[in-house]
Amino acid sequence: MRQARARRFPARLGFSALAIFTALTGAACGTAPSPSDAKSAASTVRGTPGGGQADIRGPMRKLEAAYHGRIGAYAVDTGTGRTAGYRAYERFPSNSSFKAVLCAAILHKARTSDPGLLDRTLHWTKDDVVEGSPTTGTAANIRDGLSTAKLCRAAITLSDNTAANLLLGQVGGPRAVTRYYRSLGDPVGRLDRTEPTLNDWHPGQRRDTIMPAYMARDLRTVTLGRALVPADRARLTGWLRATTTGDKRIRAGLPKGWTAGDKTGTGGMYATAGDIAIAWPSPGAAPVILSVYTNRPSKSAKPNDAAIAHTATILIHALGTS
Repeated sequence: MRQARARRFPARLGFSALAIFTALTGAACGTAPSPSDAKSAASTVRGTPGGGQADIRGPMRKLEAAYHGRIGAYAVDTGTGRTAGYRAYERFPSNSSFKAVLCAAILHKARTSDPGLLDRTLHWTKDDVVEGSPTTGTAANIRDGLSTAKLCRAAITLSDNTAANLLLGQVGGPRAVTRYYRSLGDPVGRLDRTEPTLNDWHPGQRRDTIMPAYMARDLRTVTLGRALVPADRARLTGWLRATTTGDKRIRAGLPKGWTAGDKTGTGGMYATAGDIAIAWPSPGAAPVILSVYTNRPSKSAKPNDAAIAHTATILIHALGTS
């Protein structure tokens, strides 16, 4: 167990940061988990014995009221086993955060059944390119193609949607990602569609959804557990650390001096947005795994990165010292 030391938080993300939100009142909204979902989740996702679970209901309810939406969150300190969660067993759309799990599935397949997969050059046409494809949409890459490994990097670091669709084709489509969730011990995560249609979500919909507690566990399993061999865990973690889309989300809510790797997801309606991250207080320290998802009741509402950052601050504060 690590020696305790105080964690310092940036003043700009203290609880006074609630003032940044335009809506100062409003009840938390969204879809509650079904009894079977909640019972299954609560009996499976836990920290290590003796770690304990922090109660963050007070600050999270205040944050939801200011945000005027629904926030689901979960974090675990892998050094102490202490956890913190809020709406952790409710369903939220995964949006592009599933790409971290998809690339883990690619690494697993390359290691176990298709040894040439990562170096194989994949090709596509201009007609295959969908919105949100900064790497695969360029003329040079359409002409020459890219290796599977480079497509994984694009899918994670830039959230390239066409790259994700090409990778889905290599593992067997969305259902194969659902099966991979199950192989990680996640009984609720699911992927039903490709990009960008998977972002077409409304409250109460189950397809293309996850639960924050399970997604945190999934991320922990593929970056720190035995789902992948050490070399593949390191490669996946390297892609996460190189992500360019998450600077204003979980990373912005971490104490000064921390480092992190993350994968964001953003939808086109109901302000759906999320982020999952592995974060280190210092080099060599046991990391913290975080998972945060949000949505609002209005179909035209816009995502709020600050709500995700502030949730990360609350989670880290609740975990105590490290």
